[in-house]
Amino acid sequence: MTGSDFGRAVRGWRERVSPETVGLPLGGKRRAAGLRREELAMLAGISVDYVIRLEQGRSRHPSVPIVEALARALRVHPNEREHLFRLAGLVPPGQGTVPAYLTPSVQRMLDRLTGTPVAVYDAALNLLVANPMYTALFGELRGRDRNAVWRNLLGSGTRVRHTPEARHAFEAGLVGDLRRTASRYPDDQRLQRLIADLHAHSPRFTELWDAGTVARQEVSRKIVDHPEVGPVTLDCDLLSVAGSDLRVMVYTAEPDTEDAQRLALLSVLGTQPMGAAEVSDPASEARASR
Repeated sequence: MTGSDFGRAVRGWRERVSPETVGLPLGGKRRAAGLRREELAMLAGISVDYVIRLEQGRSRHPSVPIVEALARALRVHPNEREHLFRLAGLVPPGQGTVPAYLTPSVQRMLDRLTGTPVAVYDAALNLLVANPMYTALFGELRGRDRNAVWRNLLGSGTRVRHTPEARHAFEAGLVGDLRRTASRYPDDQRLQRLIADLHAHSPRFTELWDAGTVARQEVSRKIVDHPEVGPVTLDCDLLSVAGSDLRVMVYTAEPDTEDAQRLALLSVLGTQPMGAAEVSDPASEARASR
């Protein structure tokens, strides 16, 4: 298999996906059916330039996270997802690795909850996909910031307001959750690299990891300090996907409140256009950019 084979597959599948099926507006006249390159880039969390290089066969070694992100954005079936990994020269993730495949039903739910911030995380706390409202609420999350542990201990942080005590409990919950996942997927090399890199760069992570806590994130009512609409108090629910280890995070506001009005305003403001940074493997590709 060659890079051009991979690129042809990506382009062919991109052209068969209707913008309406992924919750995007038609956006005026289109020269061809399917998604534009910039739309695929937005859905996959990578740069338009990278999509072009992949389709033209000039980037021949996409990582597992990038192939997974493209497969999700292109809404491919499981057998097509496996084929895409093979075209990239990669072994499809199998048993013993943290699941990252979104079922069509979960994807449809994301498409339909357009007025509600919703995101899907895997068991290693990597952001797999977020709808536009979630991105509008928390901003674009790229590279290593797509992992919640890295983001909160070493990266851009969060817009959620915390007291010092709540912050400590939140960080302990994140690390305890990751420890719990590591015990279930001891053979996942990407997960092990993430943990090793967190130990290497974050004394706080090492402190919490050595404490030995095994936990899962606790979610409840949160105050999100948004730079444009101000503080928004929201209920956060974490849902599990049956037959998978995915977590669906949903934020809602009480009806007929100022918070509901601010959330509605946020849906009008929308999100800013994607920048030029590419999504990267939290344990490998992003290391080269640091």
